[in-house]
Parts: sequence; C-alpha cells; structure tokens
Amino acid sequence: MKQISVFIAVVLALLLGGCATTRELDYPTPWASSAPQYLQLDNGMTVRYVSSGEGPPLVLLHTIRTQLDYFEKLVPELKGRYRVYALDLPGHGRSSLLPENYTEPLLRKAVSDFLTKLKLRDVTLVGESIGGVLALTVSVDQPDRVSRVVSLNPYDYGESFGGGIRRSSNGWMVGLFKVFGSYTFEPRFVTAAVLRGGFRDAAHLPDALLDEFSRTGSRDGYRSVEYSVFKNWTSWLEARQLYPKVKVPVTLIYGSDDWSLPQERDRNRQAIPGAELFTIDQAGHFTSLEKPTEVAARILRQRAN
Repeated sequence: MKQISVFIAVVLALLLGGCATTRELDYPTPWASSAPQYLQLDNGMTVRYVSSGEGPPLVLLHTIRTQLDYFEKLVPELKGRYRVYALDLPGHGRSSLLPENYTEPLLRKAVSDFLTKLKLRDVTLVGESIGGVLALTVSVDQPDRVSRVVSLNPYDYGESFGGGIRRSSNGWMVGLFKVFGSYTFEPRFVTAAVLRGGFRDAAHLPDALLDEFSRTGSRDGYRSVEYSVFKNWTSWLEARQLYPKVKVPVTLIYGSDDWSLPQERDRNRQAIPGAELFTIDQAGHFTSLEKPTEVAARILRQRAN
C-alpha cells in the first residue's frame, strides 16, 4: 500500500515537473586541459568530448544516464600518465539527441567511429556500466586500435524493462518509462533517487554534478532517447555474446555493492579469455565517483606492468 501511495505521488510530481524549465549553463571542467570539443560521426551524430594530460591514449566511457562529467574525480588521477579522453555517448549529456533506436550496437559503432576519426591507437578503453560493456565490445570491433580494456561494473544483466538499474533501491521508478514512454517527466528528485540507489554512500554524488545531470536531462528530445535506452535494455544482455571474442588484456572491476550478482560477475570472468577480476570494497555501481583513487590505482598498476 505504501509503494502505491509513493507511486501516485511520483506520477503527480512527474506531471507537474514537466512544466518546469531549466536554465542552460556550462558545467565547469577544470579537470580537463581543453575546452569541450564536438566531433561529427559517420551517422550524422555529434559527440562532445574533452581531453587532458599527456601519454598514450585512454578513453573513458560513462555510465547509464550520465555523461563525461561523471569522471570529474577520476581524470585528475590519470592525466599524469595518459592522454585522457572523455566523451558524451550519443543521446547523453550534450551530444546529439537524434531520433534513433539507442541500442548497444548503435553506441558501439559511435565509439568505434570516435577512435577512428581521432586516429587513436594503442588505446586503453575504460568504461563503467554501459560504458563497461562498450569497452569490451568495441575492443572486438577495433582490435588494431584498442590494446587494453578496464571494464567497471558492466551493465549486462537484468530481469525487466530498463535492465539492471531496476535493482537500484528506487529503480522501480524507471518502470514509469514503460507506462508513459517518451512522455515521461523526470524532475531532479527522481534522477537523484535512482542514481543515489547506485552508491554505497550517496554522499559521493556531488549536488553540483546532480544538477548538471538534471540540466542535460531537460534538453529537448532527451526523454525520448532515455526511453529508447531503457526500452532496448536487452541489447546490453545480448552484447555478452561478444565477450569470448575479446583478444586484448581485460581487467574487470566491481564495486562490492554493485547491482550485479556474484554469479554474474564470475560468469563474465569466465567468458572473457584471460580476464582478471577485482572487487573494490565499500563501493556501489558508480565506483569511479565513489572510489576514484582505488579505481585509478588499479588502472595505473596494470599500466606499470
């Protein structure tokens, strides 16, 4: 009965929240050495990216429902050893919001085009959540460009509409997209509730960053893309079929309190040839925000070897 009351309250808030407008502001990126740049891909989409540091290229791929700013704590830990690139995946952040079917193959092709157009080679691909899946599958498509993969909390599991995010403590709210589709509204408190359910300690989600996620989520067309991502949740499960084809060294990293189950983590370790698996204690699904120093240490330790 309590959940029904909460559901009704959320629906009313969503309907009212749709009337609000959000002022467009530039979120600061002092951790990047370049201003945001935009790259047009072969399919006509445009992706925003930033770069920072010197050394071999390392490309960061963000989580579900976030953007390149998600890595604001991780980039400073890495840019002394790598030339770090972080991009907004298509349909996320400030990249294009074109009317497409947002599946894993679509985003995989976009990342592959990104590497090709920037002529990046000997790339370390580091991704989290959907980015963790993409790091693995892009390495299959781009074996001459990707030399190593670090996959954090890959988003390749789930039982119902939306996938693994439904396992968040407030993930049931994602089910509203199944009811209202692209007409679903998402006020800041809903974004906060679902994302905070992916942390061991939600205090590690900065308010300013949450504000930015809410701002970009208010862009015209964003809700349709978000619905498409959730609707195509099974494409992330199907991507596991490519895991046995990965040929580069792979490090799997999971937060101890990630949404994935222990058997799902071990399944991936066994599917990926030669993969190493590590767990970071006291961390949830958004490990790069919650434990950036530990994540960086694991990446840099591998680099040193």
